[in-house]
Amino acid sequence: MMNRIVLEKTTEQGCRVQLVQGDLTEEAVDAIVNAANSQLAHGGGVAGAIVRKGGQVIQEESWRVAPVPVGHAVITSAGSLKARYVIHTVGPRGGEPQREDKLSSAVQSSLELADSKGLTTISLPAISTGIFGYPMDEAAEVILRTISNFLAYEQNRSIEAVRICIFDENAVDVFSRIWDSAF
Repeated sequence: MMNRIVLEKTTEQGCRVQLVQGDLTEEAVDAIVNAANSQLAHGGGVAGAIVRKGGQVIQEESWRVAPVPVGHAVITSAGSLKARYVIHTVGPRGGEPQREDKLSSAVQSSLELADSKGLTTISLPAISTGIFGYPMDEAAEVILRTISNFLAYEQNRSIEAVRICIFDENAVDVFSRIWDSAF
């Protein structure tokens, strides 16, 4: 399946925000965001797919910068992926205290790191909604609101396009329902 844009919005600041249905590992952007665990052990889920497709170099570089606290982000090369970099962020588990603040921080940290590196395009998954068990509807609200706030109020110097890339059709539907209230 080719990645396809489901929804698109251009912010008042001129940044494009896109909801994409497809494979994060196929995104041809400056950086994709990996929803990682604190040890950056990329065995399953999106993280495992990123290493399988991009190569063991991603895992090796990850071990050198681990551990990463919840809500924070680090960057590695992207191996043989279409993206130039992988930003690894650690989101909260579904039942964790202050999970909304921690998820927002994980998204915010990823955007700030991309901006600090002068990157112009970034693609994020639905962080924490896989094996971490964060409810999709709540995560969609937090992720979209955090992106919207970052682009509207933060000192974004370089980011021109933010893509939310989701494989699962039901998850795309959840993000689509919340889209207009965020932008």
